[in-house]
Amino acid sequence: MSIDIKAPTFPESVADGTIATWHKKPGEAVARDELIVDIETDKVVLEVVAPVDGTLAEVLKGEGDTVLSGELIGRLNEGKSSAGPVAQAAAQAATAPVAIAPAAGQKVAPAARKLIEENNIEIAAVNASGKGGLITKEDVLKHLSDSAGQQKSAAKKVEPVAVVAASAAKQTLAESAVPSGDRIEKRVPMTRLRARIAERLLEASQHTAMLTTFNEVNMQPVMSLRNQYKDLFEKTHSGTKLGFMGFFVKAACEALKRFPSVNASIDGNDVVYHGYQDIGVAVSTEKGLVVPVLRDADQSSIAQIENKIRDFGARARDGKLAIEEIQGGTFTITNGGVFGSLMSTPIINPPQTAILGMHKVQERPMAVNGQVAVLP
Repeated sequence: MSIDIKAPTFPESVADGTIATWHKKPGEAVARDELIVDIETDKVVLEVVAPVDGTLAEVLKGEGDTVLSGELIGRLNEGKSSAGPVAQAAAQAATAPVAIAPAAGQKVAPAARKLIEENNIEIAAVNASGKGGLITKEDVLKHLSDSAGQQKSAAKKVEPVAVVAASAAKQTLAESAVPSGDRIEKRVPMTRLRARIAERLLEASQHTAMLTTFNEVNMQPVMSLRNQYKDLFEKTHSGTKLGFMGFFVKAACEALKRFPSVNASIDGNDVVYHGYQDIGVAVSTEKGLVVPVLRDADQSSIAQIENKIRDFGARARDGKLAIEEIQGGTFTITNGGVFGSLMSTPIINPPQTAILGMHKVQERPMAVNGQVAVLP
């Protein structure tokens, strides 16, 4: 019996998606609830699993194709594979993910395996960043880029030696010069997430009158408080570490209560004042910037905030955030300090009316009660 494989129903805010990776090929056996294809939208990556045991019969939408909500993308034959045991074993051996190190349990995605075979790459040399130690297509592309850079660097290091050898042999410099290597370029299509981020940032910069104010805060009291209680905090809250973001979020919530217009959003010609604080915390990932939302952050403890931020960060890097987790914030905090930034002008996340940019904490001389003091 043939069963249709369809794209999931997208939320209203998502128009379409792109086939990112087929984890199975036609003719391969699949188990019920096994991941068979990833669909990338401009917000999150959606996983499509097999509804029953069977064999992937047909792929109607290939990797890179655009699909609509609920659109037919493939077909599955229900039941066990009709191929004999020998043929099944051969197919599985040919298509199974390649183990890098049995003890580590790392595997290779189909798209990545194809690149590895085409470029004759040593699998063990590729660093895996996927879930469960999976080597992704992006990992292989990064390895190729790094290898090209190393070859170019090695060629430059060899060149002076070649010149000396040529001089000793009374050859001309032109005859002995070693080429410095090709001028490597790599063209990689933007992910839907990055394209959407670029679109939203450009729209915000063109359609909002943004004003940035800069203020310095003495961080010494907070740093002293953190140093005093961080060990007790970690023991009390089952390993949750006391960071600075918990303090920043709680301070922002108190400020938003005192100044409701900063916690408002624009809807056409109306200003919507929110009686709650849903704080978006910007998280940087390899695929782009995402902003998961802390719901009712004012009602959460610092430990709950730190736990949630850590969970968001881990799932954002793995592409496991749900769409509802990155929608509906009333205010955003972004921390450029993790990149060493001292000052920047963060762009507002529409339809919000404000954003808070945190930056690097560093010591500097300040005037305190007529005396110079070094403070963070």
